[in-house]
Amino acid sequence: MAQQSDFFKRLFGFESPEHTAQKAESPTLDEPWRELDWGEKQKNLKYVQEYKPEQDDIRYLRVLLYGPVGAGKSSFINSVSSVLRGRMTIPALASATTSDKSFTKKYETHKFNKGRGRAKTFYPLVFNDFMGLEDGTNRGVHADDIKLALEGHLKEGYEFNQVAPISQDDPGYNPTPSADDRVHVLVCVMSANTPQMNSSVLEKMKSVRETASDLGIPQMAMMTCIDEAYCEIDKDLRTVYKSKYLRKKMKDFSSAVGIPMNCIFPVKNYSEEIDMNDDVDTLILSALMKMVDFGDDFIEKTKSDM
Repeated sequence: MAQQSDFFKRLFGFESPEHTAQKAESPTLDEPWRELDWGEKQKNLKYVQEYKPEQDDIRYLRVLLYGPVGAGKSSFINSVSSVLRGRMTIPALASATTSDKSFTKKYETHKFNKGRGRAKTFYPLVFNDFMGLEDGTNRGVHADDIKLALEGHLKEGYEFNQVAPISQDDPGYNPTPSADDRVHVLVCVMSANTPQMNSSVLEKMKSVRETASDLGIPQMAMMTCIDEAYCEIDKDLRTVYKSKYLRKKMKDFSSAVGIPMNCIFPVKNYSEEIDMNDDVDTLILSALMKMVDFGDDFIEKTKSDM
């Protein structure tokens, strides 16, 4: 084969068709399209751990996660808890099975423990996990419920109703939300392993985004399951920003939902591992720091507007 290839080069000035086929375009870029310092895990972890809102009436920076069923919202909460505590934890129940129905049924606030026993406190960063957005009407969480949650109108433990959104007469409705109840960052969670998102789910996402934009709430997105979507990333997580496939997936998602590329972060949730991994932590912390930055900017802006 090598002799045949050399013959084609000498005689016609190009390589044989067989050799050209062998040199198919590489699925990875020579250089990463986004820089990430993989050696700064402890510095980034300290940044998140030491954060505290400056506004007196806000104890927690509140992050609201939403997205399609099976996107990995609950698994991300567990992964964040593990990163902050330095060991595997599972504060949010998550399903390991594939289904078109949401595993999360109630509106819950997930806090992250700091310390143990009498010294136990909580980090000033909390997540609220939503029932997944499902295809079609009367399925999954209502977009109206998400809109009310953004303003702090949903009480802890409110059980989602797929037929109708919450009403002001419902005991789970909070008529007078405080600054602490309101959402400070809205995060859309999307799986990189999803072939195509249904149009009705996209419309629900856009509706939620429009409401958040009207309220001035900063928005970002996370793309989970990156190791399942692309085999090279599964082999080496540090190739994440060299993957042409993942970059296109993120660009397509950005165009469909309207979230800028620099506000979309690929992450891998802890799933099969039983021990911590620095590269997994680094990607999660990269997203967490931006949540803290965006949320803190919003808190400061809200304070100055008062």
